Amino acid sequence: MKLSQFKFQLPHEQIAQHPADQRDESRMLVLHRKSGELEHKSFKDLLSYFSANDVFVLNDTKVFPARLYGNKERTGAVIEVFLLRELNAELRLWDVLVEPARKIRIGNKLYFGEDDSLVGEVIDNTTSRGRTLRFLYDGPHEEFLKTVRSLGEAPIPDYLERKSELRDLEDFQTVYARHEGGVTAPAAGLHFTRQTLMRMELADIRPAYLTLHCGLGNFRDTDVEDLFKHKIDSEQLIVDETCCQTVNRAKEGGHRVVAVGTTVQRGLESVAGPDFRIKPYDGWTNRFIFPPYDFKIATDMLVNFHQPYSTLLMLTTAFGGYEPTMRAYDAALKEGYRFGCYGDCMLITD
Repeated sequence: MKLSQFKFQLPHEQIAQHPADQRDESRMLVLHRKSGELEHKSFKDLLSYFSANDVFVLNDTKVFPARLYGNKERTGAVIEVFLLRELNAELRLWDVLVEPARKIRIGNKLYFGEDDSLVGEVIDNTTSRGRTLRFLYDGPHEEFLKTVRSLGEAPIPDYLERKSELRDLEDFQTVYARHEGGVTAPAAGLHFTRQTLMRMELADIRPAYLTLHCGLGNFRDTDVEDLFKHKIDSEQLIVDETCCQTVNRAKEGGHRVVAVGTTVQRGLESVAGPDFRIKPYDGWTNRFIFPPYDFKIATDMLVNFHQPYSTLLMLTTAFGGYEPTMRAYDAALKEGYRFGCYGDCMLITD
């Protein structure tokens, strides 16, 4: 597969700027990958496609307010700092992106908050945009993190082309988020409500949770035509014994396993063995999935509509089949479906 095969024209007005008024009221396009049949449904119809003892695998990463704005020492220039991950809790070292990068060099200090309550010092240049920042903070680590959260904004993706709003701190988070560490939300999970989870329980449809801390690598430009040459950033992945037991029991019983989003799909495939079972894992993954690819675990997938050229679209076509998925995208565009993290969703099933 080549990068150019994932091109399509996405009108700006079809990129959802905010979620539906109620999370579970988004539209849902159903793609039957064997027949190519399409159905136009609502997310509230999702559970009607599944039965008792089927399993939904959910990513319980919790997004933290990772976008900060600071002022450079002396000049006062406004610098955007995007926190990627903590490198050393004791030393307050963070891997960050800065914009505009050309204005920031080793030794520069940045001041955050109206009263300069947080100070960061650049101690390393890692990439053209990336830096290592050491925060100068004497208090306990939890107090430091509380300060960072109070100053940060929700890290909504740049393709929304708007400033983060206060409501995004809640909107850009799944209702089942538990483990803080993601810098972007697992978008397909944003449709779920507590009522959805309750309906699943009443129908004996079981949830299984893994943690994959989503990084900005999901939104980096793919700049090579030959996809075999593209590398994606590593992300932390934790799959515990409970998740494995739930998923493996469903596989052994011939029940359906639904990957809720591309992060879950990558997580499952990262820990899948040749016996089509998953094993506990605590580490990192940079699994890049594009067609053709033989999936070992999930029988179904719930996914949002993604940007052209994105690795998220590539994974979706690998699961749904390239031609059926691109036809579904054509239909979604014609029918006015909303794209992006706050947009509508697609169920890919048999």
